[in-house]
Amino acid sequence: MMLSPILLKDGYKVGHKFQYPDGTTLVYSNLTPRKSRNEQVQEIVFFGLQYFIKEYLIDQFERLFFKLPKEKVISNYARRMDHYLGKDSISYDHIAALHDLGYLPLEIKAIPEGSLVPMRVPVFTIKNTKPEFFWLTNMLETILSDIIWKPCTSATTSFQYYKTFIRFADETVGADRSFIPWQGHDFSFRGMSGLEDAMLSGAAHLLSFAGTDTIPAIDFLESYYNADCEKELIGGSVPATEHSVMCMGLQDDELGTFRRLIEEIYPKGVVSIVSDTWDFWQVITVFLPALKSLILTRDGKVVIRPDSGDPVKIIIGDENAPIGSPQYKGAIECMWEVFGGTITPRGYKLLDGHIGLIYGDSITTERQYAILDGLKAKGFASYNVVLGIGSYTYEYVTRDTFGFAMKATYGEVNGVGRDIFKDPKTDDGTKSQRKA
Repeated sequence: MMLSPILLKDGYKVGHKFQYPDGTTLVYSNLTPRKSRNEQVQEIVFFGLQYFIKEYLIDQFERLFFKLPKEKVISNYARRMDHYLGKDSISYDHIAALHDLGYLPLEIKAIPEGSLVPMRVPVFTIKNTKPEFFWLTNMLETILSDIIWKPCTSATTSFQYYKTFIRFADETVGADRSFIPWQGHDFSFRGMSGLEDAMLSGAAHLLSFAGTDTIPAIDFLESYYNADCEKELIGGSVPATEHSVMCMGLQDDELGTFRRLIEEIYPKGVVSIVSDTWDFWQVITVFLPALKSLILTRDGKVVIRPDSGDPVKIIIGDENAPIGSPQYKGAIECMWEVFGGTITPRGYKLLDGHIGLIYGDSITTERQYAILDGLKAKGFASYNVVLGIGSYTYEYVTRDTFGFAMKATYGEVNGVGRDIFKDPKTDDGTKSQRKA
C-alpha cells in the first residue's frame, strides 16, 4: 500500500499539535527499553533505526509527501480527517507548512546499532530543529515504536541463543567457534506477521548467526545496511528436502530416495534430508547403516532432519523408553554407533564430519539448553547439532517483552525548559525517563 507517511500515526496524534501550550517550541523524546519480562535478560540488542530512517523518514516522505503537489497532499489529508474526525474538525496549515519546508526538521542521536543496551537506557533521542514544528517529534512516536521494537527484540532473542551455543562450545568443543554461526538457523519466515516483519526479524537473527531460510533478510541488509554478499557472508543455507519430496518418492522406496539424493542429485557438498516422514527410527537404525559406506566416502555432509516429536527426547534420548532401544539412546548416540567420529580437545564425542543432524521445529531457548546440556551429560559435543529457530520464538513476543516506549522527556515553552515525566500513583514504579 502506498500510504502517505503523514498518516502513519495513531488517531489521537492528529490533534496534539493544537493541544500543546501556546508558545511551545521544542519537544524532545527518546525510545527506551524500560523493563524485561525475562529476569535472565537485562540488556537488549539495539537494531532497526537505520532502516526506519532510510525507508520512512527519507524515502517515503520524499516520494509520498514532499514530491507530491501540495494541493494533492492537503486534499488527501483533509479527506481522511473529514471522514475520520468530522468535517473541518481540524486545520491543516501545519501540514502545508511542512510540505513547503521540503524536509523533516529533526535531529536524531542514537547508540550504535548492534550495541548491548541495559534496561532503562534510551537507545535514541529525537527532537525538532525548527520551533514551529515541535508537533513533529511525537507525531512519529507510533510508527517509530511500531518499526523499532521488533528487530530489537528479535536481535536480543537471537543473541540469547548465541550465548548458549558459545557456552556449550567452550565447555565441550574448545577454542574453535567456527561452527556457531551455523548452529542457529532461522526458519521463521512463513509464521511471521507479514513480509516487513519477517525481513526485520530475519535481519536481526543474522546479527548473531549466518544460517537462514529467510532470503529477503539478506536483501534487507544489503539495501539498508550496506552489506554486500559478494564481499562478505551475510546469510546462507544448504540444499534441503521437504516432506512433499519424500512423500512423492513413496514410503516403500524411502531408502531409494535417500540414496538418489546423496548419490545422484547431490553427490557432494552438504544436503539436509527430512527424515521423519514415516518412521524416523527406521531411518536412523536401518537406512543409515545401509548407506554408511556411501556417506563416509562422499565428499560432503549428509544432515538428518527430524521434524516431529519432542526434540529433546529425539536428540538425546528418552529415559522412559525401553532400555537399549533407539528411542532410549536418542538420535546422536545411535548415529555415533554407526559412524563414529572424533574426540574434541575438551574430551567430548563429535560425529564424523560426513554426517550431522538438524532439528528445526519448536526449539525454544529452554529446549536449546536442555538439548545441549543433555548431550554434554552423555559425553557429546554441542557441535553435533544445528537447531532451528522459528516463528514461535520470534513472533510470540510483544512490545512489552522489553517494555519499549517512546516518551517525551523535555520541552520548551516561551523559551523556558520543562522536564516532562509521568509518575502515576497507580503504576508499578516504571516512571518516564527525564532528559539527562
